[in-house]
Amino acid sequence: MNIREDYIYARQSVDRKDSISIESQIDFCKYELKGGSCKIFKDKGYSGKNTDRPEFQKLLDEIRKGKVRRVIVYKLDRISRSILDFANMMELFQEYDVEFVSSTEKFDTSTPMGRAMLNICIVFAQLERETIQKCVTDAYYSRCLKGFHMSGQAPYGFRLEPTTVEGIRTKMMVPDPVAADHVRLMFEMYAEPGTSFGDISRYFEENDIKVHGKSLFRPFLSQLLRNPVYAQADLELYEFFKSQGAAVVNDAADFVGTNGCYLYQGRDVKEDKDRSLKDQILVIAPHEGLVSSDTWLKCRKKLMANITFQNGRKARNTWLAGKVKCGKCGYALKVTRNPSGYEYLRCNKRSDHKGCPGCGTLRKVEFEQFTFIFLTMPW
Repeated sequence: MNIREDYIYARQSVDRKDSISIESQIDFCKYELKGGSCKIFKDKGYSGKNTDRPEFQKLLDEIRKGKVRRVIVYKLDRISRSILDFANMMELFQEYDVEFVSSTEKFDTSTPMGRAMLNICIVFAQLERETIQKCVTDAYYSRCLKGFHMSGQAPYGFRLEPTTVEGIRTKMMVPDPVAADHVRLMFEMYAEPGTSFGDISRYFEENDIKVHGKSLFRPFLSQLLRNPVYAQADLELYEFFKSQGAAVVNDAADFVGTNGCYLYQGRDVKEDKDRSLKDQILVIAPHEGLVSSDTWLKCRKKLMANITFQNGRKARNTWLAGKVKCGKCGYALKVTRNPSGYEYLRCNKRSDHKGCPGCGTLRKVEFEQFTFIFLTMPW
């Protein structure tokens, strides 16, 4: 005969002074048992907004195995803050005849009134969660509008130093001498009409210039050149962001050509990083910019004019795959297709924008034919 047991579940999303600890929750639940035995599941550091919690999922597995008689929690919102998740959970409880007990709210799920009160409480639990989320979002955007550094590492070329803004302790970016010179070089090189990402990355590789201790890659360079944190914000920059639909917080008079900018994503924006800056928020930052507005805008407009290739542009197979190597660096050659649909062999190292000059233009079909004839000749 399968003997069913009582199970305690406790959850704590953030460990802080004004929140009840998991240990205290368990003590309240044990009092409800009046000295009876139980098994305990606890999730620390997990939100109640969904059920993606390892110990909670184990508890549900125990219920499906028919091992659970009662589930006891300190409070309703410890187990769920979502109406949909809670409804599904209660269906599971009813299916396996599991009683649900909240030790501080005294719900009786065996009666219609108890179940109704439970549903009302879960509605308010979800409302509380959504209200907290809105408060956090509002606080974030309030700090954005004042030019605060919004956590995380400083962009390459800067380091963080403690400062105080409007009586609030925060951090301000200051130039890192060596890395700032590297950033200026990237902008100056890309501002030249004929310079590509590959030219810059190969120059850095050939001169053993590392970024965060690694080789410079195209995605990193692409994001860096778009970031207005490096620009010395003047009226020309102000007019550019206005024309692109960005919400500029500061007055035009604040754009004096010294400070950099923060560009924050708006609340309901669907990002189109090259074509429009609509609903982005631009704020003058307290740090000094590293490159002139003129240089930054040349790079930005060049980026906006670039053709973007989709992810479908992947390497194609060839019967020579793994058999042919670049004569310059020894890396394997891969088959790629240009926008017109023509396939050719390309050095893997060069395509990753590292230091190899490449093996020239090798058309796939012609090279395969040449190799086949060469290998089948009666020597």
